[in-house]
Amino acid sequence: MHDIAEFLATVPPFDALGAEELEAIAARAEIEYVAAGGMVLPQGAPAGAGVRVVRRGAVEVVADGVTIDRLVEGEVFGYASLLGGRPHADGFRAGEDSLLYRLPNEAVRDLFEGPDGLRFVIRRLDTFDQRRRTAPRLDDPAQRPVASLLRREAVICAPSTTVQEAAKRATAAGGNAVVIPLEGGALGIVTDHDMRTRVVAAGRSLDTPLSEVMSHPAYTVQAGQLGSEVLLQMVDRGVRHFPVIAPTGEVLGVVSDIELLAVEHRTPFHLRAAIGRAATAEAVTAIVGRLRETAASMHRARIAPPTIAATLAAVLDAAIRRLLELAVEVEGPTPVPFAWLALGSHARRELVPSSDIDSAIVWLGEDEDKTMQAYTRRVATRVLDALTAAGVPPCEHGASAAAPAFARSLDSWLAAAASWQHDPHQEQALILSSVVVEARPVWGVREGAPMIEAFRDARNSPALLRGLARMALAHRPPTGFLRDIVVEHSGAHAGRFDIKNSGLLPVVDLARYAGLMAGVTSASTRDRLRAAAAAGTLPTTDAQTLEEAFDLLTALRLDHQVTQIDTGADPDDHLDPARLGRLTRSSLRDAFRAIAKIQRGIAGEVGLRLR
Repeated sequence: MHDIAEFLATVPPFDALGAEELEAIAARAEIEYVAAGGMVLPQGAPAGAGVRVVRRGAVEVVADGVTIDRLVEGEVFGYASLLGGRPHADGFRAGEDSLLYRLPNEAVRDLFEGPDGLRFVIRRLDTFDQRRRTAPRLDDPAQRPVASLLRREAVICAPSTTVQEAAKRATAAGGNAVVIPLEGGALGIVTDHDMRTRVVAAGRSLDTPLSEVMSHPAYTVQAGQLGSEVLLQMVDRGVRHFPVIAPTGEVLGVVSDIELLAVEHRTPFHLRAAIGRAATAEAVTAIVGRLRETAASMHRARIAPPTIAATLAAVLDAAIRRLLELAVEVEGPTPVPFAWLALGSHARRELVPSSDIDSAIVWLGEDEDKTMQAYTRRVATRVLDALTAAGVPPCEHGASAAAPAFARSLDSWLAAAASWQHDPHQEQALILSSVVVEARPVWGVREGAPMIEAFRDARNSPALLRGLARMALAHRPPTGFLRDIVVEHSGAHAGRFDIKNSGLLPVVDLARYAGLMAGVTSASTRDRLRAAAAAGTLPTTDAQTLEEAFDLLTALRLDHQVTQIDTGADPDDHLDPARLGRLTRSSLRDAFRAIAKIQRGIAGEVGLRLR
């Protein structure tokens, strides 16, 4: 079969044709090479320009100078003009060096006007219309480098400058903040809000030096960071102004939430701010209840899945902190200081709309302190009940701050960690180790950190590492698709596969094992893989393969769950493989086989046999 025909046989709607029909179309095809930035079809090009298929590279769909979509290998364009007999409503430009197949209208008209072609067109136009309505425009601040959003130069003042003088300079420059250079290269910052609350409302003199009212050290961002990344940091840290730093170290200006907020991106920040103002647990519950739609809105705006996941985690952090503050108000002051720890996907900042939350508590004092045990159980129950009412339930496997096994004194946690490393064969030692090693403090005293740091010595515990390796090999990905894929054969999810347990968990477990070998405890899956590659505990190519597989699976999981949210269904992890496109199935098959190959390699290294 002709090479072009072989490729078209994998591309809808051409995959519905027989070999002879494909050969006939392939014989009429023209090969086009278009350099990055070159126009394939200008907006308004005549209807007779033909249909094109992307063989390599990427093509941007352009409307009135704005990029509204991006087409990649295996995608088809030009058919709308063919069917309507009208000039092309949009333009098409090479987003990178691209190889295209141009198919004359007369060669493909019968296909696109037939049942298979029309079904493809209807599905594709419906999808494209949705993407076009929600695609970020080039003027979307979330998609631009933050330096390009600055409206004015930075107002720089010495620490000894008075508030009155600083206000005059900021007003003259049209700014709403001043930056104060400090010794050692750090920066301070004073905003309009600071001047109102810390000086005017507090009754302080306008001659007060900035050094007495500034926030320091100020959080800063780099000039090249995207607006979406900076907005996430604002949400995470609860601040609304960042000095922007050039590669040379120069302060370029101050970016605020006003410059960053676009319609599709303002919800996470406003949720975070609303949580801080919530006066009751019920109010926090109502706000957290909007998280799923927030995730769906960000996904529709084509925000990267890692950013969406991290944003959900940041908002949930804020909700837990506020709920803990409210719970302490009700239950009274804590007998001894304690900390709330995020575990699992929440700790890794890898949340999706269906996620539950794993949690733990560590306190200073005696483990047998019955008063503290009862107090933390009441507080944790209040927090978790409020989150459950919002659609974010506690871990179904019991990793909950309200459970005695996950609420302990620091000494008890340290003793448990040492015991698990010494004898990982004891009941649940491996499971508890794998959960606790990911702990991330969210609220309270920071003395819980030694509990996490205790696992950095796991490299010196061969038995624990071998046990974690065995856990990393327990979840096997399906190595085929539609024929021998692991699907459920009965029940509510018959004929579907669990993308979390069959796809993501093997990668997460491998990253945890390899990361721990490199001395990395609390971190995201992607960061663990990169650290493992840097430390040599995982070959670089394997780490990159696992990261690519993780990104693909996470994106598919999010796609699936947003579709469910849009239809009013509760999001879950059960995908129907028959509903996935040919290219997606091919990519998944490759990803699953690559994961299985890496698992076999690790099994050989540690002397384990895969079942």
